[in-house]
Amino acid sequence: MNKPLDPALQAGNHKPLAGYQAQHFLWEVKDGVGTITLNRPERKNPLTFDSYAELRDLFHNLKWATDVKTVVVTGAGGNFCSGGDVHEIIGPLIDLKAPELLMFTRMTGELVKMMRVCPQPIIAAIDGVCAGAGAIIAMSSDMRLGTARSKTAFLFNRVGLAGCDMGACAMLPRIIGQGRASELLYTGRSLGGEEGERWGFFNRLSEPEALLADAHKLAADLTAGPSFANGITKTMLHQEWAMTIEQAIEAEAQAQAICMLTEDYGRAYHAFVAKQKPVFQGN
Repeated sequence: MNKPLDPALQAGNHKPLAGYQAQHFLWEVKDGVGTITLNRPERKNPLTFDSYAELRDLFHNLKWATDVKTVVVTGAGGNFCSGGDVHEIIGPLIDLKAPELLMFTRMTGELVKMMRVCPQPIIAAIDGVCAGAGAIIAMSSDMRLGTARSKTAFLFNRVGLAGCDMGACAMLPRIIGQGRASELLYTGRSLGGEEGERWGFFNRLSEPEALLADAHKLAADLTAGPSFANGITKTMLHQEWAMTIEQAIEAEAQAQAICMLTEDYGRAYHAFVAKQKPVFQGN
């Protein structure tokens, strides 16, 4: 029998988020799946300074949230996210000096960092408009479900900015390839849903009315799996971008040895012997 976790250690490293009350988007946790809904449908769910910061902080805190195993990100009203709000972000940025502009761009980049280092797999459910920072949030997720009518655009070039925003030049080529990423980042054109699936940006397409249910079904499947091991998989997928093959093989050897110490590994073996489906508990 396992010894109970030291209360002091638990207090500093367990932060349940099921009861978190979001201020600038919707947040709900059900059966271990946390759902973020960008909820300004009248403007196609644009981001503000406040929502950027709150999203950053939520993904940061997910590192300690043992009651959340998987995250779904979606948008209300038939669109995912139209990017930074023209009136609440784009306009004010014109009048800022370099230190404040760098503060903003570092904040937006920190959101991507927190999405990549939180241990929970993130599934983006993308319908309709997915542009600018919305496309970056989709890109930064671990998996993407789309619809045929979705339109994804890394449109920074179209507003006089470089395509190298929030990690796009590093991450997008790894998802769809260098040439295709270059086309999207140089032109800012929209990537349709069916083309996005062919290019590998979307894992698969759903009908609009089934999109969120399909995303939650995938999230539930992941949540029912070995969540500790899934977190290790996400960590290695992210960290191995900067490793040689030799370094990656050694890192994976160490990671897999750690997973072999988990009780979930033993549960899987005993279930196999008994010809049953394992019931994972994330430890």
